[in-house]
Amino acid sequence: MELLSMLSPAAAAVHANPDSGMNTLVLGALIAIYMLGIGYLGYRGFRKTRGSQDYLLAGRSVNPFVMAMSYGAAFISTSALVGFGGIAGQFGMGLMWLVFMNIAIGIVGAFIFFGRRTRRMGLALDAHTFPEFMGNRFQSRGLKIFLALIIFLFMPLYSSVVLIGGARFLQEVMMVDYGWALGVFAVVVAFYVVFGGLKGVMYVDALMGTVMIVGMLSLLVMCYWKLGGITTAHQALTDMAPLVAERLPQEAALGHQGWTCMPRFNSVWWWTLVSSLMLGVGIGALAQPQLAVRFMTVKSSRELNRAVLIGSVFILFTVGSAYMVGALSNVFFYYTGHGIADGIQGKLSIEAAGGNPDLIIPMFIREALPPVILYLFSLTLLSAAMSTLSSLFHVTGSAIGHDLFRNLTKKQGDSTLITRLGVVFGIAVSVILGIVLPPGIIARGTAIFFGVCAASFLPSYAAALYWRGTTRAGVWASISVGVGVSLFGLFFLHRKESAALGLCRALFGKSELIGTFPWPYVDTFVYSLPLSLAALLVVSRLTAKLPEQHLNHCFK
Repeated sequence: MELLSMLSPAAAAVHANPDSGMNTLVLGALIAIYMLGIGYLGYRGFRKTRGSQDYLLAGRSVNPFVMAMSYGAAFISTSALVGFGGIAGQFGMGLMWLVFMNIAIGIVGAFIFFGRRTRRMGLALDAHTFPEFMGNRFQSRGLKIFLALIIFLFMPLYSSVVLIGGARFLQEVMMVDYGWALGVFAVVVAFYVVFGGLKGVMYVDALMGTVMIVGMLSLLVMCYWKLGGITTAHQALTDMAPLVAERLPQEAALGHQGWTCMPRFNSVWWWTLVSSLMLGVGIGALAQPQLAVRFMTVKSSRELNRAVLIGSVFILFTVGSAYMVGALSNVFFYYTGHGIADGIQGKLSIEAAGGNPDLIIPMFIREALPPVILYLFSLTLLSAAMSTLSSLFHVTGSAIGHDLFRNLTKKQGDSTLITRLGVVFGIAVSVILGIVLPPGIIARGTAIFFGVCAASFLPSYAAALYWRGTTRAGVWASISVGVGVSLFGLFFLHRKESAALGLCRALFGKSELIGTFPWPYVDTFVYSLPLSLAALLVVSRLTAKLPEQHLNHCFK
């Protein structure tokens, strides 16, 4: 069945019009105007930044709309829109369960069960960063340093995959050099993060979040229009299930059953989708330092309550659209026989992208969208990349300047200058990683970062908010076990990373220590988080509690 025969007449008339290429001059002018707006907001943040509290926490007086949009924009990046959108093109609509988890856990659960207490306790402890929050809660300068080191070591990995997502988009859509694209992103974001601090970051995030909602909704509407409507598009994708065995026999053997159903239970693909992508990313959102600090920027819990609905709608419209379009891109590429670039007609999305899922979304929007939507979506991807990058760079700089420098040197003065230098250093490391990391790393790099954060921070962060019996030793044990087990799993157990890193083969002559199914495909998060929690509970029960007076101050 030819899909073109099912398209509406209007859609068929413009379907994959070869003359609808992007006018880079128009897009360049549009981006320039957009950058001027970002520069103005960054300048406003700079003018309103008077000290460390303004630079690190935006003066604790952020509007709930700005806070919610900033939280969502920091949460959702090009790793979600490009990386996970491409994974949806490969795995199918089973990834939509991650949207549910992002809303239920990453927004509703985070704001209600973590946000209120973080804001109230952070104010009582005079905390400006996540390491400072945890260090002051457990009266440990060493803990601040330890957490800051973890952030410093792992945050550039996530920053780099977000950079890669934006750069891959520009490479495919605007046909610019990948290295230049990395540099442009880094320089633009550096400007308003270094000078504007968190006020500048959150002002810009609010603008970018609005652009992201409009852009992603436009993309979804245009996708359905191109494919003849919702019913036609979904039926066509369902009918393509037999093509898995025909065109992707290796994926079929691993559990792929089609793009409108979950992979076969207990298969390689099922474990990858459920343990790495759904659980690791869905639960890992609760323990993100760059998100936790947002809770401390508002004046009261009432602002957090107002932000829940805004944040939920943001997630639904952005990542929900990306994952749906990613899956439906298979229909577009397979049934389109003319009007698109040579070599990709009649192919499944992963085939058209040459096996690299990071290219599926950029290729789809390049081939399928008319210029006006393409311009808007270009700004959407720029917004997604820069909003998340600004938050990550800000947290990295804060960890270096405010947490490491102040505590290692024992200087308690204003650390804004050192923090700004830390931002620059974090950007430089991220750019280098963006150059050396392999293709197809965006979704996997995000899953690694979220999983490590969850195993390392989530048990102790939750206990800090709710359990008076948590001890300093228990927190040290939990974080150490979480980090240690995560790294051990990446180097020696989870095949995707252990085979690539090569250390296990060099030491033991095999790609992973346990080859019995399903262990090579079970994400490290699945066992590192329970072990981290167990360490917290056991050690806290065996060691002395903090002084009662301090606990009363924290929980007042």
